[in-house]
Parts: sequence; C-alpha cells; structure tokens
Amino acid sequence: MSEREVSESKLSLPQVKKILDAIGEENMDQFQRRTFDYVAKFTKADAADAETLLTKLVNEYGLDENEAIQIINCMPESVEELRVFLTAGRKIIDSSKLAAIVELLNEKQSLK
Repeated sequence: MSEREVSESKLSLPQVKKILDAIGEENMDQFQRRTFDYVAKFTKADAADAETLLTKLVNEYGLDENEAIQIINCMPESVEELRVFLTAGRKIIDSSKLAAIVELLNEKQSLK
C-alpha cells in the first residue's frame, strides 16, 4: 500500500463556499450539497474578505486562528457580541481594540 500525506487546515464558511463553488453543484455528492446549502445561507462575507480578515485578526489584533475563524463565521455586530467569542481566551483585549475589530467586521459585511 502506498502512503499518502494528509494535512488539515481550518477554513471559514466563506472559504468553504468558495471551494464548493469551484466543484459545481452538478458534481457534488449529497454531503457536499448539504454543506453548500448551509454555507450559502450563513456566509456573511466573501472568501477574499474572509482571508483578509483572518490575516488582520491574527496578525494585527493578536487573536488565535480558531477565534478569528469563528468571528468571521458569525460576524458579530457589537462589542458585546464579539466578547462572547473571546471569553475562553486567557488574554484581556482593550475595549478600543474590540471596537476597532467590530468596525472592521461591519465594514466588510456591508460590502457583501
């Protein structure tokens, strides 16, 4: 038997939607179609914006990749909603930084 390398990467909903769009609905199996229906309903940004947001949230705001992906998936519209995603973290983030993140998210969401 041949060995093959398997890798795993974390994706946001917009990134999943982009991948499934590339497959095309006519070529999807039942599981992929259900996944596509889900991401089509709940995606709140496009894939390019999601990748930009992920980079900014991780590099500029110091968030964990998992936290950033969940934030992109849900796109909270207020600081209070954003705090829900950051309660498990051990670090304290300044309120002005949280407000800047919400402003960035709202800006990207309004472009969709």
